[in-house]
Amino acid sequence: MYRVMLLPRDTDTRELRKALWAERIGHFFTDEEEGQVLWLVDPQQRDAMQRLVMRWQRGEPLMPEGGKTRRMRRAGGGLPGWLAPFRQAPVTAGAMAICLMVFALMSVLGDLVTAALTIVPVGVSGGQLVFGGLGETLASGQVWRLLSPAFLHFGWMHLVFNMLWLWYFGRQVEAFHGRGRMLTLLLAAGIGGNLAQYATGTVLFGGMSGVDFALLGYVWLMSRRRPGDGFFVPQMLVVFMLGWMVFTMTDVAELFGFGNVANEAHLGGLVVGLALGWYHSRRAKSR
Repeated sequence: MYRVMLLPRDTDTRELRKALWAERIGHFFTDEEEGQVLWLVDPQQRDAMQRLVMRWQRGEPLMPEGGKTRRMRRAGGGLPGWLAPFRQAPVTAGAMAICLMVFALMSVLGDLVTAALTIVPVGVSGGQLVFGGLGETLASGQVWRLLSPAFLHFGWMHLVFNMLWLWYFGRQVEAFHGRGRMLTLLLAAGIGGNLAQYATGTVLFGGMSGVDFALLGYVWLMSRRRPGDGFFVPQMLVVFMLGWMVFTMTDVAELFGFGNVANEAHLGGLVVGLALGWYHSRRAKSR
């Protein structure tokens, strides 16, 4: 990370942020005591960033007509400023919207929603839960169940934390590698993590955390193998998330009430993200 400049706290940086994302310049702002600090991820993009900053300081337009910037403007669709980022990351925003909608329906319809989205059908017979088989479920055409558990969340904290990491990592993937790559990661990690969890004999599980760990693995690996692409993840965040995954796998976690965690889905998602990151970074280097 490279500190570029310090700006007053009340400076409106929205136009500069849009232009930096349009040019795929990896950056972020932090709030310090003395004001806003602009950081650059890749030093090879220093000249491009300085040119944009100088034009911004002179009050020149940063999003001229033509080429790439015009496509970015269409992606914003003339929406209000606070909605533009969601339009520029439609796959991530769409996944978040589905999670929120499912969570809202669960508060109204309860177990009917859960039973409709578990990896295999769930019912009650003789006062006990009974589960269908995966082979029979797929043969009957209920293929969506391979992915649908990822959209289930069983509490506000579960939902909020998963959406936070989904937005943080997913927006980077769509900004730098496109919505197709993000959709591939979502599907592969969602299905892969769900199957890994089901292989342990668990049926009642859910959450987007398997996808979150896949995105973590992908973004981290890309930031190391392809730093010029602009990906960034703080090292302490990587340590925290991996440490959390390992902690929830231990017996100690149960003492603190964290025993019911879909650990295999987390691990399966992480493996998928690292595998896709390795594949695409190698492919890009070979070109």
